[in-house]
Amino acid sequence: MATGTETEVLSANGHGCFKKGPGYASPLEAMYGPRESLIYVTCVYAGTGIEKPDYLATVDVDPNSPNYSRVIHRLPMPNVGDELHHSGWNSCSSCHGDPSAARRYLILPSLISGRIYAIDTQKDPRAPSLHKVVEPENIVSKTGLAYPHTSHCLASGDVMVSCLGDKDGKAEGNGFLLLDSEFNVKGRWEKPGHSPKFGYDFWYQPRHNTMISSSWGAPAAFTKGFNLQHVSDGLYGQHLHVYSWPNGELKQTLDLGSTGLLPLEIRFLHDPSKDTGFVGCALTSNMVRFFMTPDGSWSHELAISVKPLKVQNWILPEMPGAYN
Repeated sequence: MATGTETEVLSANGHGCFKKGPGYASPLEAMYGPRESLIYVTCVYAGTGIEKPDYLATVDVDPNSPNYSRVIHRLPMPNVGDELHHSGWNSCSSCHGDPSAARRYLILPSLISGRIYAIDTQKDPRAPSLHKVVEPENIVSKTGLAYPHTSHCLASGDVMVSCLGDKDGKAEGNGFLLLDSEFNVKGRWEKPGHSPKFGYDFWYQPRHNTMISSSWGAPAAFTKGFNLQHVSDGLYGQHLHVYSWPNGELKQTLDLGSTGLLPLEIRFLHDPSKDTGFVGCALTSNMVRFFMTPDGSWSHELAISVKPLKVQNWILPEMPGAYN
């Protein structure tokens, strides 16, 4: 179970380019954009024994500020035991051509409680406020999904969230949740019968009509702490799932085998015209490259392998390079 922090950045000019939508027209343009003056960091108490709500910290990263590198605000969530995880925005460069769109709300899925928080960063960027809570009962009753993880904004104005299982922690119930621009539950993104084997991260490439998602494990397993036997029992993943975008049809499943156990964060190249990317495999310390072949199908190859280290006082006798 992750207990670290995830960071999302607010652009120094507030909400993207003047008289355009949020974000930038290209990654190259973003490289020449203004430096961020604030960052937002999710801070969690999972595994500490401290019964306090997780919180969102605002950090001043303006080197000319007297508060440089300091936490200037903490926004506690209204509940205990959420385990805030990955974070995302309500709109981003996918909406760059829409001047009515604004990168205003930070989306905070809660892995354990199943809640999703929308945080308003526009009223006061230095002291964000809670805008809305999407309760787990609402999500489960309309979609059957639970354990929300990764959120991404879509060009349509919707927000898409990967969910890692059903309310009972079974991976078979995982899939992709859609929220509308007001953060109301719309339903599932993928077509019926097209759920992945396991859920975790995902990213889409509209120019190639493709979305690819990665695999972690069954919530019923990872919420109890990592147990190597659960890998042998088939409760953790080793697959990438290739979907048609935006149709939600599962077109292909890539089995990474024993060299690709627990593929987690997935990233395409920054150039949106490129049909290749990488995924880090946590248990096997490998970086796997995935790519489109000449016939339009997708394949993969081992790109980087890091040898594990022998350690003491850890959950395994050897620590995978991904944790080093």
